[in-house]
Amino acid sequence: MILTYLSALETILAGTTIVFGGIVEGYGYGLSLGTNWPYTHDIMQLAAKKDPEAIHRILATLVGIFSLSILIIHPSLISIIGFVSVVFTALLGMATLYVLAGKLPSIFQGLHDIAAYTTFVSYFLIMLQGLGMFKLDIVSFLINAIVPPHFLYFVIFMGGVVTGTRRMKLKIGRPWEKDKERNPWLQAAWVIHGIVSLIFIIAVVLLHYWLTLIFTALEIIVGLWVWDSSNRNPLKPGMSIGLHQLFSILVVVAIILNSIS
Repeated sequence: MILTYLSALETILAGTTIVFGGIVEGYGYGLSLGTNWPYTHDIMQLAAKKDPEAIHRILATLVGIFSLSILIIHPSLISIIGFVSVVFTALLGMATLYVLAGKLPSIFQGLHDIAAYTTFVSYFLIMLQGLGMFKLDIVSFLINAIVPPHFLYFVIFMGGVVTGTRRMKLKIGRPWEKDKERNPWLQAAWVIHGIVSLIFIIAVVLLHYWLTLIFTALEIIVGLWVWDSSNRNPLKPGMSIGLHQLFSILVVVAIILNSIS
């Protein structure tokens, strides 16, 4: 039973870390600690002052500690995948700082997001298995998230590419506005993200994943809010980014629940 409790706590921590990543972007704290990784000497003081980037890194550390604990207690394919995902999330988290600083391409942000969501999925599945709700092959889930029909991971990847290309300072842009500062690569990434999201919606309907469809519709509404707020204030678009990540997590949860229903 301790495995179930640990995996539940790990799931909450992983999800909270993802949401805090959105808050970091939404309020312009992405490089508040510079490119020092993973810590600065005063990270606890900064966290006490409510710096979301400092809190984000502390949460990520807790995710790593619990991930290692679960691997030791329950060595299995899924716990290995979860631990490896945590390691890649951490390494790619360092890379995202250089993406924000303009020193690495935005694909590293997309890969970081995939690793972070794989971490969440792994421990959510371990928790559900511990509760005796079902037994879902993690490898099958990951394959289904990559290949047709729904391209879930490609949607997540392109969302990260948009974030990385925007670098927490650029407008996504409105097509009807003549703005010389608009970045064509950013607009292209955002359009591709929108297209694969549309493909995802069609696939969800074909699969009769109605719970997923509901959360996806809400996610798209929040996504449009992100687009508007990042154009209004590209440096600090606000809470919309964090909510976008929250609804992305809910979409992933809905897919899993629809898969076992």
